[in-house]
Amino acid sequence: MNRRDFNRIALTLLGAAPLTVARAAERYPAKPISLVVAYSAGGSADLRARQVGRFMSTALAQPVVVENRPGGAGNIGTQYVARARPDGYVLGIGNLGPLSVNPSLFANLSFDPARDLTMIALIERGPLLLLVRPDSPYRTVADLIRSAKASPTGLTYGSSGAGGAHHLSGELLKSMTGCSLVHIPYKGGAGAMVDLLGGRLDFLFEPMYSALPATRMGKVRSLAITSKGRSPLLPGVPAMNEAGVPGFQVENWQGLVGPAGLPTPIVQVLNKTVNQALEDREIRALLLSQGNEPGRGTPEAFAAYVKAERSRWQQLIRASGIEPS
Repeated sequence: MNRRDFNRIALTLLGAAPLTVARAAERYPAKPISLVVAYSAGGSADLRARQVGRFMSTALAQPVVVENRPGGAGNIGTQYVARARPDGYVLGIGNLGPLSVNPSLFANLSFDPARDLTMIALIERGPLLLLVRPDSPYRTVADLIRSAKASPTGLTYGSSGAGGAHHLSGELLKSMTGCSLVHIPYKGGAGAMVDLLGGRLDFLFEPMYSALPATRMGKVRSLAITSKGRSPLLPGVPAMNEAGVPGFQVENWQGLVGPAGLPTPIVQVLNKTVNQALEDREIRALLLSQGNEPGRGTPEAFAAYVKAERSRWQQLIRASGIEPS
């Protein structure tokens, strides 16, 4: 084969590539989709994946199969998605930890969310509650901060592990107020709650969806919520903003992601489907009943949000010297 023939064939193949991608997108999806959750079955990410996945299965007329790949603070499952073929048949639930915290927390992370993943759609954002025991002497956030500054050893708070929203909320409070706080990591949020109720912790930050039942039953007292404003579910609980820590805001969030290089037409199909799912009466009612805010929006808006969150938490992690537990 001479050079002229080779060049002609190469140009033909290059010209056919966009057409092949377009045709594949037109037929998408043509087979079942794997939806990877980087955490164990039964957790909030898993439950939300199954709820949204059921809607997607109906809307796309193909099964959406949830696949749990837990471990490494969400890194194992997220890495699996990052290394998948960019054809839309392996997607993932990406959230705060792997996408915006872990790149600064783990020195040898094998993927870069900004480089190796496609942000498709934000599914939800949810606040946390600052909890104390019902018999705690701290009636307000100001009481807690005042005591923490006066204590020679500081106040203790628990979390489900280093780098989670629970932990970052405590470190942010410490950074913004200069109070003395001691972080006690647990292997799960349940252990921290048990020790709070048993008097072995002074306070903790807990996602609203899991803290609501105990709050409503009077087992714990909520001093504040970490959203920008109050929640209609707990109108008597002030936002941290108005409780003495201006500018304090923390949200746990998750969205749909895929590997880098996912064709734009496929991203558009998936983004549209997720946005439709968030308008579904049953899914929307469930999110709101847990105190969460439905995400929606464009892939570009989701990517910008993830980038901003990564920059924000990188600064705190470096300043606080946070390391993986």
